[in-house]
Amino acid sequence: MTDSAAPAGHRSGFIALVGRPNAGKSTLLNRILGQKVAIVSEKPQTTRTRILGIKTLRDAQLVLVDTPGIHEARDLLNKRMVAVAEQALADADVVLWLVDATRGERGLDERILRIVSQPRVRCCVALNKVDALAKPALLPLIARVAEVLPGREVVPISALDGDNVDRLLEVLQSLLPEGPRYYAEEEFTDQTERVLAQEIVREKVYEQTQQEVPYSTAVTIDAFEEQPDRNLVVIKATIHVARDSQKPILIGRGGSKLKSIGQRARQEIERVLGCRVFLELFVRVQEDWTGDLRRIREFGL
Repeated sequence: MTDSAAPAGHRSGFIALVGRPNAGKSTLLNRILGQKVAIVSEKPQTTRTRILGIKTLRDAQLVLVDTPGIHEARDLLNKRMVAVAEQALADADVVLWLVDATRGERGLDERILRIVSQPRVRCCVALNKVDALAKPALLPLIARVAEVLPGREVVPISALDGDNVDRLLEVLQSLLPEGPRYYAEEEFTDQTERVLAQEIVREKVYEQTQQEVPYSTAVTIDAFEEQPDRNLVVIKATIHVARDSQKPILIGRGGSKLKSIGQRARQEIERVLGCRVFLELFVRVQEDWTGDLRRIREFGL
C-alpha cells in the first residue's frame, strides 16, 4: 500500500540486511523497530526466510529485509535459504552489510564483498558487536573495509545495546531514493500473528534445548483461533524434528522440557499479541525433512 500523504522530498525503499550467520541481523532489526519481529538465537542459520520490518520516520520510510546468513550451503534447506538472501540482495534499493567486528577481517565474507562492491550497489557497512571490543581494536577492520569498499560509509554499532544505531539510520536514509511511503505509518512488519507465534515457538525450542537439538527444527501452526470476547487466542502448534532420537529430548522427562518450552513461548506470544494465549504443543518426527523439497515448502521455506 502506498501512502500519498508523504511529504515532499520523502525517501523510501527496501534495505537488504546481509551478513554471515550470527552477525546480528535479527537483533539489529528488532532494535531498529522497537518490536520483536525476528527470532534471535546463537544457533547458526536461525533466520530462514525473508522477514520484513518497516521503520517510518518523518522524512523517510525504511523497509528493512532481514535475510538468512549467506554461507556455504550443502543440503537443500541451506541452498534455499541462501537463495532467499541472494534474491533480497537483487531486489533491494540499498544493501546493509552487517559484519561481526569481533571476528576482525575474518568477518568479511568474500562472497558478499563481490556483490556489494559492484558500482551499481548502494551499500553501507555496519560493524556490529563493538560493545565487546576496545576501540583501538576496530581501527584495522575499519581501514580494511575502506580499502576494499572505497567511498562507502562504515558505521560501528552495537545492535544489542543500540549504540550508534541512530547514526546508522541517518546513513541508510541518505542512501534511499526519493519515493512515497509503501506502508501505513503504524505498520511495522508484514509478518502475520500466526507466523510470529510460529517463530517464537521455534526460538524457545532453541533456547531450551541448546546443543541437544540442531537447528533443523520446524514449527507449524495447526490452529489459531481468536476469541475476542474472552481476550484469548487458542493456538495449537507442532514441532517437527528430523530424527526419532530428538523427540524424547524435546519432550523431556514426564513432559517437563515441552512444558517449559510452551510456558516461555506462551508468555512471549502474549506480549506480542497483547492478549491471553492458550498454547498446546505437539512433537512429530519428519525423517530427514531438510532434504525433502515437499516438506521444506510445507514448512514455508
